Amino acid sequence: MPVATVGDDAEVQRTVTEETIREYAELTGDENRLHTDPDYAAEGFFGGVVAHGMLGAGLISAALAALPGDIVYLSQDLAFEAPVRPGDTVRASVAVVAELGDDRVRVETVAEVVDGEPTTVIDGEAVVLSVPHDE
Repeated sequence: MPVATVGDDAEVQRTVTEETIREYAELTGDENRLHTDPDYAAEGFFGGVVAHGMLGAGLISAALAALPGDIVYLSQDLAFEAPVRPGDTVRASVAVVAELGDDRVRVETVAEVVDGEPTTVIDGEAVVLSVPHDE
């Protein structure tokens, strides 16, 4: 039986800064100029620098880690709905919606920019193991 059960939920919230984006690019090696070069990005699809989509997905991972038990990712489906810009505050929320057996649970996942009217930036679903921590 999983430790996290249907109805459990968690969230984290962070403000994404230019420094956050720069550090993420350095850490991952993803130097896509839409994330790292303001002049280049100004002429691009988003009209300015945007955060890496996976930075927002990392906040979903952090929210999953706040669920009960030791959480082990098995799969994640993500739909990137809108960009995150420097200065945006992102809230990632997760909610366990089904027990799948073998300590696996299905979790609805969402990340929203919460400055002003909330805007969904990532929507998805994860399957994780939720197991007790043996000490």
